[in-house]
Amino acid sequence: MNTPNVTVVRACLRGGAGGSPTAVVLEDDAEGPPPGDDERRRIPLTRGTSHAVYVRHAGDATELRFFTAAGELPACGHGTVAALALLAARHGGGSYRAVLRAGGRVFTGRAERAGELFTAAFDPGPVSLREPTAQERALVLAALGLGPAEAGPDVRVAGVGRERVLVPVPTRAALAALRPDLDRLKAACDRFGLLGAYVHSPPSPQGALAARMFAPSIGVAEDLANANSTACLAAHLAGRGVQRIAVDMGDALDSPATITATATATAGPDPRIQLGGTARVLTEHPARRLP
Repeated sequence: MNTPNVTVVRACLRGGAGGSPTAVVLEDDAEGPPPGDDERRRIPLTRGTSHAVYVRHAGDATELRFFTAAGELPACGHGTVAALALLAARHGGGSYRAVLRAGGRVFTGRAERAGELFTAAFDPGPVSLREPTAQERALVLAALGLGPAEAGPDVRVAGVGRERVLVPVPTRAALAALRPDLDRLKAACDRFGLLGAYVHSPPSPQGALAARMFAPSIGVAEDLANANSTACLAAHLAGRGVQRIAVDMGDALDSPATITATATATAGPDPRIQLGGTARVLTEHPARRLP
């Protein structure tokens, strides 16, 4: 593969710093045949990122595919933020909008330039929510080092493309103190087909909270910024009257990140979620204007 088309974008910054380094590959720029999936899996390793997103124009839409070293994912929120930021940088204008295709769905995304940064937002799609089974709850909590009562009754299994467990803990200090057994967590998640465990503190009256995402089943011990899990939490909290959240992540990994999510009522039973994050394009090969 022609590696110069790999651009590193820090997605979901906090105060202009930190964020999750994400490899973005504009496949329209590549010379020769597109890479195979084995090569797509190697790019995160060679670029020192947890995820890579592959972007190509397909008709009237822009197609996104997401990979970790373990394989392909149906969706990746911070990868979408990173792709939108780079596409906006290549577009050259102050505002960029695109029709995106990923994971079998078509949706819209946008990005706005603000100096050296880009603020991106998109609709991650419908969120599924359910109660965990007794076995799911018991095995995941044990792997996280939490007793049966430490997480309270509000544990949920939620999905955007793939299910994961949302686990509340009482304070930010309890969140920071977590030392999960990643082997046990991987075994539990593999058994139930779960992406991982998204552990979060309670929201403040203003919707501010913190979270950590452990996803060893996809080769990511702890994710710096997991936007789709934040969308899942936003859908869950909307049922409790919380309409907007700002989630701090990455502090345990010394790379602070923040993701925002807003829930809007619809005619149906489920709210519409809008995810947002700020990004910085770190490295970029010589630009050509994209449509």
